[in-house]
Amino acid sequence: MKPEVQYGFYLDTTKCTGCKTCHVACKDRMVGSQRGQGEGGKDEGAKGISAMKGVLWRRVYEYGGGEWKTNEDGTFEQDVFAYYMSIGCNHCNEPACVKYCPTGAMHKRKEDGLVHVNQELCIGCESCACACPYDAPQLDPERKVMTKCDGCFERLAVGRQPICVESCPLRALDFDTMDKLQAKYGKGDGHIAPLPSPEITKPNLIIKANRHGRPVKESIGICYGEPWPVGSEPKLNLVEGSILNPAEV
Repeated sequence: MKPEVQYGFYLDTTKCTGCKTCHVACKDRMVGSQRGQGEGGKDEGAKGISAMKGVLWRRVYEYGGGEWKTNEDGTFEQDVFAYYMSIGCNHCNEPACVKYCPTGAMHKRKEDGLVHVNQELCIGCESCACACPYDAPQLDPERKVMTKCDGCFERLAVGRQPICVESCPLRALDFDTMDKLQAKYGKGDGHIAPLPSPEITKPNLIIKANRHGRPVKESIGICYGEPWPVGSEPKLNLVEGSILNPAEV
């Protein structure tokens, strides 16, 4: 099913300072919208970023690496690097979350290409989370249903940008139809770590690469792709680069 229009994100990693304003703004908005579906009604609102601890719809990662050495004369040489990456759902053209959802709860909307969850159909099996290389679907531990970035569709309907875009103090994020984003920014510089290869799900994401940008990671999800051996933990590679700050809140 080809959507009538396709929305997507632009990220300028040369501007992102890792302040996590987008991360926190998204968390407050989403906690409010998810809790509004419960007994408290639509006006219950957000309860602060501590609510739904560990559930994140946008994450800001610090990616760094490199090494340094001491010369015989006591001077130092180094190629240490670090940059930041704001990651959410990229509303992919070939979303793995939709492919592996057993109930059809995860779906791509025809009118705008946004990937949404029908929580009435969701059984909380987390198959979508296992398949997504961007860690976009998140389980609400209380209601036992999946949640995810919905593109702030209700804000789009009244002519506003997603809250992550509006909140960014450096204007590192943008959101629009892919046609308009490409007309404004071109096709970008290609994806960089810690993003996976764009060939996996065809994400609607344009990246302006940091000058220290490292190659993408060939991961296709935690469960289905098995990017590291079952039962083991990913190891830091401080020379080639690794995520240095696991997301929190």
